Amino acid sequence: MHIKWNALAQTAGVSFGITVAVVAVFALGILALSRREAAVSAAGTGEGTAGAAGGGRLALAGACVCFALCGGVVLYGLSLIAGH
Repeated sequence: MHIKWNALAQTAGVSFGITVAVVAVFALGILALSRREAAVSAAGTGEGTAGAAGGGRLALAGACVCFALCGGVVLYGLSLIAGH
């Protein structure tokens, strides 16, 4: 039995890198949702400016994009595991 250590190290490195990237994008989505809540509450109390509601919509769109990217990576990984 011969183990290809170089291929194993490459696989581990790519897996680690993708995992860190997905966690970072998910954290950005959570941050965008919290910014949206802050903008919506500021607009609701009258403390915010007229652009606060628009910023809330923009933050929601950013969060949706982040979560869609995370879901796409997960689905791609599942397709690689399931094969043809």
